[in-house]
Amino acid sequence: MNDNLNVDFQKIRETAEQYYRSGQYYCSEAIIKTIRDEFNADFPESIISLASGFPVGMGGAGCTCGAVAGGIMAIGMFFGRIDPGDKKIEKTMSLSKELHDIFKKRHGHLCCRVLTNKMTLGSPEHMKQCISFTGEVCEQTSRIIARELENSNC
Repeated sequence: MNDNLNVDFQKIRETAEQYYRSGQYYCSEAIIKTIRDEFNADFPESIISLASGFPVGMGGAGCTCGAVAGGIMAIGMFFGRIDPGDKKIEKTMSLSKELHDIFKKRHGHLCCRVLTNKMTLGSPEHMKQCISFTGEVCEQTSRIIARELENSNC
């Protein structure tokens, strides 16, 4: 599936995890940075700043997992619309729902508050889980993007 694009999904996962682990970026930022770089996307590095409000469930509010929000933003980078009325929105929404549903099936919830229940923010347990979520979502998002890019080249 990834031969034409030469995508190393394991490397993508590890890179995103390392950005989070090192403290360079939070979950959503790590995903945008990794996918932008690994896919050589034609977006300025400043696009990472768009993801800065999503960590810890929307800026610390504990709502939707920031990793999932970052993955959905990355899908939008590749398949989102710019022009009003552009039908690309339908594909973007469908792919976003796919990512949402995969995460929900694996973890039961998307609510950061629920996913981190009884964890202390910044504790080793919290960090381990969120690093793992970041890598997992970045890899899954990359698989969706690669699949769709390959399908569009057929």
